Amino acid sequence: MRRGGNAVDAALAAAITHTVVEPTMNGIGSDAFAILWDGKELVGLNASGRSPAAWTPDYFAGQSEIPQFGWDSITVPGAVSAWVKLSDRFGKLPFADLFEAAIHYAEDGFQVGPKTAYYWEMAQELYKDIPEFAPEFSPAPRAGQRVRRPDAGRTLRLIADSKGEAFYHGELADMMDAAARAAGAGLRKSDLEAHQADWVTPIAQDYRHVTLHEIPPTGQGLAAQIALGILNHREVPPVDSPDGIHLQIEAMKIAIGASFEHFADPRAMRITPEELLGAGSLERAAASITDRATDLPPVSLPISHDTVYLTAADASGMMVSFIQSNYWGFGSGVVIPGTGIAMQNRGWGFVLDPDHPNCVGPSKRPFHTIIPGFVTENGAPRMSFGVMGGHMQHQGHVQMVTRIFDHGQNPQTAADALRWHVYPDFSVGLEPGMPQSLADDLSRRGHQVRYEPVATYLGGAQLILRTDDGYVGGSDPRKEGLVAGF
Repeated sequence: MRRGGNAVDAALAAAITHTVVEPTMNGIGSDAFAILWDGKELVGLNASGRSPAAWTPDYFAGQSEIPQFGWDSITVPGAVSAWVKLSDRFGKLPFADLFEAAIHYAEDGFQVGPKTAYYWEMAQELYKDIPEFAPEFSPAPRAGQRVRRPDAGRTLRLIADSKGEAFYHGELADMMDAAARAAGAGLRKSDLEAHQADWVTPIAQDYRHVTLHEIPPTGQGLAAQIALGILNHREVPPVDSPDGIHLQIEAMKIAIGASFEHFADPRAMRITPEELLGAGSLERAAASITDRATDLPPVSLPISHDTVYLTAADASGMMVSFIQSNYWGFGSGVVIPGTGIAMQNRGWGFVLDPDHPNCVGPSKRPFHTIIPGFVTENGAPRMSFGVMGGHMQHQGHVQMVTRIFDHGQNPQTAADALRWHVYPDFSVGLEPGMPQSLADDLSRRGHQVRYEPVATYLGGAQLILRTDDGYVGGSDPRKEGLVAGF
């Protein structure tokens, strides 16, 4: 920004740097999504990758589920295509300039943050059976230790100099193809060449006096809109009251159930977002909520919690909501030799049930947890935000929107506030510090309640709120993040 760049340049420079310094959450082999206010309109970008063309249902014959790690969990990485698309359409600085900090840290080293070091150490056991993992990421560094990643630096130089062509069509694509063939995997250079990131129109859902915008499925942002659409038909209880938290949890359960049943590649969905957000059905759902917890069947779609989210805004009014992720920690655990590219494991988001719209198939996008959020008011930009954390993300969107726009909290207060979390089996987690009286009240209503000591499952919020007098930011204390003004 000090060099004349805009919010897109700043967001991309940060995102690219994150692939080097926080490899426990994202990498060059990640996927990405964005929602952007360009000063006139809201634009969405889906840069998630598709499955290899070889991934027919027969490819996984005899397996009960898609592997979580290894080559058969890898779909085409899309983050690089997001960097190129956003820079081409909206950036002001040369594309290669956005890589300077990332290359510097890769080649000259960076000091590892304490949370990053913690998850890096945890990953050693998780990926011990993936032979490609250790040469790049073992042993785990300690907090504060300086780490260099020269292979990643060289890869970033190739991407910067070729404007992404090396990754999808050139030298890096050849290296990914060769590694896949050597491992007997289905990914091919032709899959990388066929990849494209898509400009999309964000889905809009009114809530009180504001509108929440989310990327259409395959992402789970629609679930946040379903929950808020339900809450829109109920009165606003006092902040953090048992009645209010119970109401939000019940609305979220309905939304989560819809996401697991219906969300998939849009070409495979059997019900449209517009149908899921129908005013009549949302009103009926709102009316169905009583003071008792509902019993919903457990679901089995895979859920993760390892993501990087960031947001940027500038003096022109441009605001960027950007999210990028490996899916699970270091992703598949597969690192392409000599490149520093850790491949995501988004294929694990598919199911093998042939009757489910999210069943694996060739050149298909899987269900995604990562979602950038954006709020407008009377057609004008109001807040760019996200809550990284897998299954917490749509729930975090609901909690941020209600805290800020129902209760008037500022972004930092909303990020700091203690959270609740609905698990995939519809039990409820409370953050330590929430009163025992609240847990007891929810239990009496029929909720299965426990305190969640692991902050990972409670997400990490980053927010920029636009006011008449300027921007107000908030950064989650549960993560290695900050608010910075220039």
